[in-house]
Order: sequence, then C-alpha cells, then structure tokens
Amino acid sequence: MPIKSLIRTIPHYPREGIQFRDITTLLKDPVGFRLTIQELAKRYKNQPLHKVAAIESRGFILGAPLAYLLGVGFVPLRKQGKLPAPTFGHDYTLEYGTDRMEIHQDAIDAGERVLLVDDLLATGGTAQAATQLLARLGAQVVECAFVVDLPELGGRVRLENLGYPVFALCSFEGH
Repeated sequence: MPIKSLIRTIPHYPREGIQFRDITTLLKDPVGFRLTIQELAKRYKNQPLHKVAAIESRGFILGAPLAYLLGVGFVPLRKQGKLPAPTFGHDYTLEYGTDRMEIHQDAIDAGERVLLVDDLLATGGTAQAATQLLARLGAQVVECAFVVDLPELGGRVRLENLGYPVFALCSFEGH
C-alpha cells in the first residue's frame, strides 16, 4: 500500500488555490501509520543517532514512535511558552506573519547526532528554524525527514543549500 495514496488533498484550504495535504487520513489507517513509521525506522536503523527531534505538532506523532523504535531519545521543538524549563528560541517568518519555536536548553548535548522529523516540507521556514535551534545546542543534524515534500515550494532546496540532507517518503506536485 503506497503511503501517498492514504494522504487526503483538500482543495482551497486554508485559502483559494492551495491544495492542502492532510496526513490525518494516513494516521487513522493502522496499516498506513505503521508502514510510515517502519519505513522511516528502516532508513535510520543503522545510522548512529542520539536523538530524534520533532516539530510541533504533527511531527510529534511521527517522531516519538520513531525514536522509540530506534532506541534513542526524543526532543520536542515547540511553540513559544509551551516548554517548562529554560529554553532557547528562534523567530521565523510564516506566510501570514511570524512565529517562535523553542527548545529546552538542556535537550541536546554538543556533538550529538540528531534526526529532525516533521510531517510536511513546504517552504522550509519552520524546518530551518528548527535546524538553527539544534545548531545552537551543538547538534549535528544527520538529516531532515518528512512524510510529504512539496518540491515546488522550495523547502528541500532551501534546507539542502544550508547543508542539510533531506528525505521524504513521498512528494506532491503543485501548491
């Protein structure tokens, strides 16, 4: 069963002209969800990793079981004000404004090898903010992994131009 076939497209959401790729239909399918996590785990099982870092919120759904299967720690990258201990933050630009992502200051030790995970790669702004926070802690980002890549929006190229390898289980053309 192809993972891509379980991802729903919602036309004109959140605005006219956008084709929203909704992974909730993949997540609700027990075989599809298991296959998604297994495919990611298979890719990284022989790589020396210390942590899986995942971006709020759908990245958590993927990152936590992946970290468990790989036998490594899990690090949440959250929106401002959601983490209880001292944090580092990074402001970044969204299509309709700005946002701030935070990470606990003690989440990663310098030199640790970290896999960054999220559900979807569009423009790459959120993932780039995450890589900058991870770099601030001295992490070595091994790869940025996604379920879906939207190549026309340039996120892959943006991350690769910064020196980060990118992997996605599937891609969709168009906006």
